[in-house]
Amino acid sequence: MNAKSSGITYRDAGVDIEAGDALVDRIKPLAKRTMRPEVMAGIGGFGALFSMPKGLTDPVLVSGTDGVGTKLKLAFALDVHHTVGIDLVAMSVNDILVQGAEPLFFLDYFACGHLSVDTAAAVISGVARGCEESGCALIGGETAEMPGMYEPGEYDLAGFAVGVVERAKILDARRVREGDVVLGLASSGFHSNGYSLVRAVLERSLGTIHAQSLGAIELECSDRSGRRATLGELVMEPTRLYVKPILAALKTHPESIHALAHITGGGLVGNLPRVLPEDLCAALNKGSWPLPAVMEWIQEQGQIDEHEMHRVFNCGIGMVVVVDAHAADEIAATLTAAGERVYAIGRVRARQGDEPQTVIS
Repeated sequence: MNAKSSGITYRDAGVDIEAGDALVDRIKPLAKRTMRPEVMAGIGGFGALFSMPKGLTDPVLVSGTDGVGTKLKLAFALDVHHTVGIDLVAMSVNDILVQGAEPLFFLDYFACGHLSVDTAAAVISGVARGCEESGCALIGGETAEMPGMYEPGEYDLAGFAVGVVERAKILDARRVREGDVVLGLASSGFHSNGYSLVRAVLERSLGTIHAQSLGAIELECSDRSGRRATLGELVMEPTRLYVKPILAALKTHPESIHALAHITGGGLVGNLPRVLPEDLCAALNKGSWPLPAVMEWIQEQGQIDEHEMHRVFNCGIGMVVVVDAHAADEIAATLTAAGERVYAIGRVRARQGDEPQTVIS
């Protein structure tokens, strides 16, 4: 018997090395568009090299990591893969932005059972777009093909970002004062949180989730422009990237922005307390910002009570900016000029006893 014909190969075991190489070739030009001057070695090596930006006095590195969660289940069902990479980047860079950090570089991890180069390239194109829009270099990552670990057509995503901030400019709860104004920046939709509940409502209301059922319903877009989009488009709308507008506002108003809060899982009630001193409370005015139409639809179809909505979803506010009351209008104008929809949604006041640190009334 010919030994060569009887031997098993890695391809026979389910791993296609050539497909992995083809994906790297597809990724390289995407990553190239995200490059920064500090990148010393990027895609293709064992490790990516990045030098510290020049001109910093006392730099502190800030890191963040996240995934996309069960929003990926909708990506599989709807065969929409070009936006979840944006979600992946946004969840990490928006987090490190909260401490005043400028994102420097990003790495991703893409894992699947069988590698589809087209699907993976679509995902990574979103990662590259998110990095480009954040001024953040995509300098590396990992593609893992693991037969038997995932259902056919499914994959998982994770990633992390590293940024830098001057030590004296780190934002945290110590800057927040009673009387500060709470500004809310509009979200683009659900972002990448609460999708287990979203999918449960969709399945209860529409049955099996597929492009046809979600394409038959049209609602107003979250940007309040009057445009309409399908339910499928709205639930897959990627997480908004707040990096460039916030960094511009921090540069223009360095002393008047006291804290930032990225409104992710846990909503306003769960995330605002993370940047408040224990003796202070954010009193938010109900109705001072609009609930996106797609969230209204999910709430109505699922008969979800208001408290649960605020506990699970961002409810239309993706980033909170806590500012000095005297500069609130100027900061709002700066952010509006940068393309954000800004709402004055409340004030910081003294906390009464053991009441929650975020009160919406």
